Amino acid sequence: MARKRKGRDISGWLVVDKPAGMTSTAIVNKVRWAMDAKKAGHAGTLDPEATGVLAIALGEATKTVPYITDALKAYTFTVRLGQATNTDDAEGEVIAESDARPSDDEIKQALGQFVGDIMQVPPQFSAVKIDGERAYKKARDGEEMDLAARQLWVEELLHVDRPDPDHVTLEMTCGKGGYVRSIARDLGKALGCFGHVRELRRTWSGPFKAEDGVSVETIDAQAKTGALDAYLVPLEAGLEDLPEVRCLQDSVAKLRNGNAAPVIASELEFGDECWASYDGKAVAVGIYRGGMMHPSRVFTTLDQSEVL
Repeated sequence: MARKRKGRDISGWLVVDKPAGMTSTAIVNKVRWAMDAKKAGHAGTLDPEATGVLAIALGEATKTVPYITDALKAYTFTVRLGQATNTDDAEGEVIAESDARPSDDEIKQALGQFVGDIMQVPPQFSAVKIDGERAYKKARDGEEMDLAARQLWVEELLHVDRPDPDHVTLEMTCGKGGYVRSIARDLGKALGCFGHVRELRRTWSGPFKAEDGVSVETIDAQAKTGALDAYLVPLEAGLEDLPEVRCLQDSVAKLRNGNAAPVIASELEFGDECWASYDGKAVAVGIYRGGMMHPSRVFTTLDQSEVL
């Protein structure tokens, strides 16, 4: 018999403004401990030295993680020109240098090739799996891999500042699976001067903004007191990019049991993915077919007393 997981049945999102020097997993573990949560996970890893939005899903909100992972995200980052490193960031060893320093106009012109649908090769030090093993583990052993390029949608890539000849600050909005370190590396190559990421901050991810994030200091100070519950964002925030349909009272139990049920919808087409709500709370995610929702994920946060 499986052992019952300890902790509170608490559901929602806690947006953390991640500091440099901590892994994403360490933040998740800290939040789970501080809030005594039974279940927690994050929507999109940040490198240890990166800062900014790390959205932590608790309880039933973990079922909405894929929709935040797939959402657009924005980053502000500084590229160190003139140096390439083996990790494509400031934590690695310098493996190539150049005295060339492109002008602002040359940088702006080069950025165009990294906008739209692009193919991007992940860094050698990344979490991509090669023969069942993470690439960064192989890289640490000195193994050089031929990583396959992956498709990435880049909505926008802007030149925002040039603090000095050696550095340029950029802002990027992109889709799922983007490596900012790869952008810095490939931009340096395109400019003929090499480059790596010096600083990186995720400013927003889907509906979540860094400016609304809770600090690690606040988490530590309010741990185990219940005060952090005030910062929770409803799990429905993770469904923002899906169309909402309204659930009839008689349909709630059917959907929660995994059965198709009638819903009230407008401007939806046969086969569209959507989420059903009752009194504003999520009941299920599923596929809309001719007035019926066929659920693929169901939520248990709605009490039966709230349906009667």
